[in-house]
Amino acid sequence: MEEENKVKLHGMWASTYSLRVEIALRLKGIPYEYIEEDLSNKSQLLLKYNPVHKKVPVLVHNGKSIAESYIILEYIDETWNSDPRILPEDPYEKAKVRFWASYIQQQLFEGLSRVVTSCGEAQEKALEEVFERLKVFEGGMKEYLQGGASFTNGESLGLLDILMVVTFGPYKAHEEVLGFKMLDPERNPLLFSWVAAMKEHPVVKEVDPPHDKLVELLQFIKSTSHARSH
Repeated sequence: MEEENKVKLHGMWASTYSLRVEIALRLKGIPYEYIEEDLSNKSQLLLKYNPVHKKVPVLVHNGKSIAESYIILEYIDETWNSDPRILPEDPYEKAKVRFWASYIQQQLFEGLSRVVTSCGEAQEKALEEVFERLKVFEGGMKEYLQGGASFTNGESLGLLDILMVVTFGPYKAHEEVLGFKMLDPERNPLLFSWVAAMKEHPVVKEVDPPHDKLVELLQFIKSTSHARSH
């Protein structure tokens, strides 16, 4: 029976997608075996479990594999459906959370990726877009973070908290590599205090990538991207 309920996670230490899943598993108190993948030399198991995208994360539960972090988060919440819940149970509230989750992924995370991988005028344009989107997002989060609330999900981290903290939690590393503040307490006070509160959560601290190692990786991504564009 123990073998049947075994949970394994194929991930990569700095992948925001993998970190999303690790936070969810730990929040739920689900024991799991973590397998670190070298993305430049992917394991045969990873290719077997995710033959379509060949990417991390992949969750293996009862020998069955689930790919794509967002789908994995929903699977975890539905399979281990005791508190804390990652998504609201009410269909309307769940739909609203899914809308903003999609916004974080498509508008903020992808925008941030463009800032890291571009330079010159292209980077300036990407940066302006991210700042504008952060302003819109801050307005949307006022509903969830009323009265000085630390999280959007009451006392625990929910889907929006998980996505936001893995995307903007390393804001100090972003600042060190890029030379400007992506998340500014003066420009986005609500988002900044929200991320700062989440970074103090014990589960987030457990999975938080080491600052120096992350800076090194971001510098490598930035320099290789710039080299390709010249």
